[in-house]
Amino acid sequence: MLERLLDQVSVDRIRGHIQSLEGVRHPTAAPQALEQAADYIQASLDALPYDVELHLFQDADREFRNIVATRLGARHPDERWLVVAHYDTVADSPGADDNASGVAVLLELATVLAPLTFDRTVQFVAVNLEEKQREGPFGETALLGSRALAAHAAEQGWQIGGAIVLESIAYAGKQIVQKTPEGFPLRLPEVGDFVGVVGNEASRDLVEMLVQAIERHRIALPAVPLVVPGNGEMLPDTRRSDHAPFWDRGYKAVMLTDTANYRNPHYHRPTDTLDALDLSFAAQVCRAVAAMVVAAAR
Repeated sequence: MLERLLDQVSVDRIRGHIQSLEGVRHPTAAPQALEQAADYIQASLDALPYDVELHLFQDADREFRNIVATRLGARHPDERWLVVAHYDTVADSPGADDNASGVAVLLELATVLAPLTFDRTVQFVAVNLEEKQREGPFGETALLGSRALAAHAAEQGWQIGGAIVLESIAYAGKQIVQKTPEGFPLRLPEVGDFVGVVGNEASRDLVEMLVQAIERHRIALPAVPLVVPGNGEMLPDTRRSDHAPFWDRGYKAVMLTDTANYRNPHYHRPTDTLDALDLSFAAQVCRAVAAMVVAAAR
């Protein structure tokens, strides 16, 4: 049953989602395009048999939306698993890899898992304003949508088994040079053909679940796992996406990534376009996450 489901993952659908989303999606540089992207994601999820709601948050006297599609668990509805990807871009990049690729895989995952019933609640969440920069000496990413979502989850007492964050997951290949961040505790392979799987110590079991899902179902996806101490404070590069707010709230979360600027020369540039991506790699990431979600939420 699951093998047949994994076979249904469609490169063509992933491509279509990226084509529909590609373009600057930024709250000040392209606010209309940002809203159009949100409309597209919401309509795509509305077309599937999920309950779709908006989680609204404020920034600079404006309202922004996270989009949440929910399949309520049949036996343990209070326990939930989240799949998360951000849909905004920096001000001068069309963001095909960062992060239309993550959103496209989220939408494809929601599509292929739609026929299933789970014991635990499963939610697919597209979050906004990941890319907005905080004021400060380092200009770190604010992660505003996921911070608002994680705060809401804590306030509401959500029981989150884990959040799986999809962050730039389609730039890969045998000819791509992989770099290792300075001071990193793990020497990364020199070929950028793998997905990075990053968790903190509290989320070690999520990292292991993902790797085991790849192995169990013989998914052709090289994976490099990394478990960092604490909430990644000593390795800031491991906090650069929407998993970090969940870590900070005490929730388990794991990030899947192609390592962004440590591999992709188009990162945050006008050249981050669809034609540079490996959609077969993105499809394998989708299969791995699907297998993990089915195992976790059953």
